[in-house]
Amino acid sequence: MTDTQRHSSPGAPAFGVLRTAIVHFDDLDAFGMLHNSRYGVMVERAWISYWQQGDTAFSPDRFLLEDGCNVTKELKVEFDVPVDKVGEYGVHLWVERRGRTSLTYGFRLCSADDTVTYAHGHRVIVRLDRGTLRPAAWSDRAKPLIDGLLRPDDL
Repeated sequence: MTDTQRHSSPGAPAFGVLRTAIVHFDDLDAFGMLHNSRYGVMVERAWISYWQQGDTAFSPDRFLLEDGCNVTKELKVEFDVPVDKVGEYGVHLWVERRGRTSLTYGFRLCSADDTVTYAHGHRVIVRLDRGTLRPAAWSDRAKPLIDGLLRPDDL
């Protein structure tokens, strides 16, 4: 991704999914810019929203979870352009790789019309067995949700 990536068709990424994110006043730091810790939160909320749309449950009780029982192994965020206004933004999500028990997905925090990229990065998660907390394979139910976001090899 380039620092200020621009697309030819605003609002419609060529792959993945674009979710809405809202920046509130209390998300801003003392300099009036989105606090660095809020980027990961916005991406996480977009990711959870995508999974919930696919009827995957989330709960604070890990014993009620299946594919939602996962942990972050790695998170990388590169900041491109400061977010200095409250309002509606977009989070572009896609999957780079699905392993047997892990998943690497890419993301961009962008303008609501998907013409400006504010930050981009990736996150690696590992699905856990909810009883043993050991790595576990993705369910057959989750694989289509994951694979539906796979980034094409030619991009």
